Amino acid sequence: MIKQIATGVLAVAATTALALSLPTAASATTASSAHYDRDSWGPVFSRNHLAKADGWINVEWDEDQESNTVDVRGRLFDLDDRDYDEGGKCAYVKFESSDFDHDWSPVYSKKYCGFPGFKRFGFHTEDSSGVRVKVCQVDQHRSYPTKCSRWEYIYTAENE
Repeated sequence: MIKQIATGVLAVAATTALALSLPTAASATTASSAHYDRDSWGPVFSRNHLAKADGWINVEWDEDQESNTVDVRGRLFDLDDRDYDEGGKCAYVKFESSDFDHDWSPVYSKKYCGFPGFKRFGFHTEDSSGVRVKVCQVDQHRSYPTKCSRWEYIYTAENE
């Protein structure tokens, strides 16, 4: 009986050791591949939490690690349930990308009016050392955003 218990304990220990080593090996394989990185970002909310965006960012480097392509996908949510005549506004998201000289420039923006839904979006940029996002609200027929979040950094090359 004691022999059976000891054998069972050893089997459980071996199985546990194998299970614990698998995630480590999988992450080591992913970490050694510096050519491609995929990560989720968000949610990022407007200052008043009536607009939201989230999504995925994919970064693919060339084989010399000198150039990259950044693909961003996401969803923009209009969370403002007020009618427009009651002051309701649309959701708005904007992105900036930094080149390798660390100069920021706008690369994409999207407006969505449609509580309680969301709109999918996507874009790509090249040779980027960083990407940041800001979520705001905007009037239905105007283009000046208000209630904006702070810039949220969703990618920086220094972290690779």
